[in-house]
Amino acid sequence: MTLWAIVPVKPLWRGKSRLAGALNPAERAGLNRLLLERTIKTLTELKEVEEVLVVSRDSSALALARDLGARTVQENGAPSLNTALRRATVVAQVYASRGVLVIPADLPLLTAGDVSALLQRATDPPVVVIAPDRHRRGTNALLLAPADLIEYDFGGNSFSRHCERAHRAGARLEVVELPSLGLDLDLPEDLELVRRIQGSSA
Repeated sequence: MTLWAIVPVKPLWRGKSRLAGALNPAERAGLNRLLLERTIKTLTELKEVEEVLVVSRDSSALALARDLGARTVQENGAPSLNTALRRATVVAQVYASRGVLVIPADLPLLTAGDVSALLQRATDPPVVVIAPDRHRRGTNALLLAPADLIEYDFGGNSFSRHCERAHRAGARLEVVELPSLGLDLDLPEDLELVRRIQGSSA
């Protein structure tokens, strides 16, 4: 099936504040920019992804996304990931997207192959496909087909809540656990793990 990929992005200069002990502000901004570029380029490789839609309140992040061929949605009002994702999903539905894949821009090991493996589990809707983080607490990727199948509930321990919402909706639930989808950059220990996996040049 074809679908739209939605990439939520915090302001490049303010994101990843919990890495302050390991990176200075300019380094964190550079890292956020690199991760966003890599995420968009990875998703656009996939024939199953019809469009990449970046949602952010940061005009520089949105400009970068457009330069890379992505569509954009400006986040307004009080910062709320779930609200921003709902708004982006409505945009996707206007263009008759049959499903959406939410992929945050902080998965440093993301590969097109692993995203493709996740997409292959999305046959026979209604279906919810979830990739939890490596602690099985957070949600690092969420595919919904149809696009409005469940409400977004990102935040602490969102993996279990999204699973419960899928069950309540009567949807088939697929859980995909892959290293590249399980590791997100939140803490200095995550950064060290990426460096060990990819080498000191990561």
